[in-house]
Amino acid sequence: MDFGLVLQTDPPASRVVELMRRAERNGFRYGWTFDSAVLWQEPFVIYSQILAQTEHLTVGPMVTNPSTRTWEVTASTFATLNDMFGNRTVCGIGRGDSAMRVAGRKPNTLARISEAMKVIRALASGQEADLGGGTVVKFPWVRPGAHLPVWMAAYGPKALKMAGEEADGFILQLADLYLTEYMVKAVRDAAEAAGRDPAEVTVCVAAPAYVTADDSPEALAHAREQCRWFGGMVGNHVADLVARYGDDSDAVPTALTDYIKARQGYDYAHHGRAGNPDTAFVPDEIVDRFCLIGPVEKHIEKLNALRELGVDQFAVYDMHDAQEAVIDAYGREVIPVVNAR
Repeated sequence: MDFGLVLQTDPPASRVVELMRRAERNGFRYGWTFDSAVLWQEPFVIYSQILAQTEHLTVGPMVTNPSTRTWEVTASTFATLNDMFGNRTVCGIGRGDSAMRVAGRKPNTLARISEAMKVIRALASGQEADLGGGTVVKFPWVRPGAHLPVWMAAYGPKALKMAGEEADGFILQLADLYLTEYMVKAVRDAAEAAGRDPAEVTVCVAAPAYVTADDSPEALAHAREQCRWFGGMVGNHVADLVARYGDDSDAVPTALTDYIKARQGYDYAHHGRAGNPDTAFVPDEIVDRFCLIGPVEKHIEKLNALRELGVDQFAVYDMHDAQEAVIDAYGREVIPVVNAR
């Protein structure tokens, strides 16, 4: 199993770079960041520094979207980084929940994501692509061997189907075992129905991880409070699904939708941050299901279960008060054990 680290690009950028360097030293192979131009600093500028100061780390957004930048600009940015550092980027893409809404726009449609994935992947790999209206372009400077995988974030049935049919990887932002099994199956079934080898679709589960010294009520309570924000972030996407499909639709499992019934709203000023006041509605059960919390052995147990469900990478959301401690604990006690098989 691969491991990734997910950060927000809060200033100073030097701290983001240093945490990514720390992650690589501890056996992490991927470095991800949020991408929301109003809320945080520009990630692609920081990627250049991360790549320059690491040796093997693959970097990318979790996730970008097809509207805050034109597709040829996104593709050119990835292709430039790959030309400089050797195919060490991955394009995570999705609807752009925070990036679009904070700017007063609606999240992207699946149709737009589909077209963008094709164009960005093709251009960054040195191929021709139609930007729309018959305008076909190609980057003349991309060298042979250039390659950019495009991974798609998804929750809903149509998005899961599209990820299986079109994406190089599937990003699932929660670590609930039941929902992971349900959604990985949906993606793989769609891939197979489209004539693809389901194994070609890389599966990445991303969720907060908080390692405690023991399983005492006090330690677990603190860990839950540090990670409760995640249930609120996922709840934004779930609320959109409920609005589209209804509370009782068979299209979306109730294991995903039930917990947002007490949700009152969401202020993006606290997005992805511990202590988010808009996430009080998230119960402890959801935090435990969606995240990895507890002593080291609990993390290892859940990671092994995720791997059995077909997960290829676990990406650690590291937005809490123990950033270095979790990176080090994973490098010292978790990653070596999980990958010892």
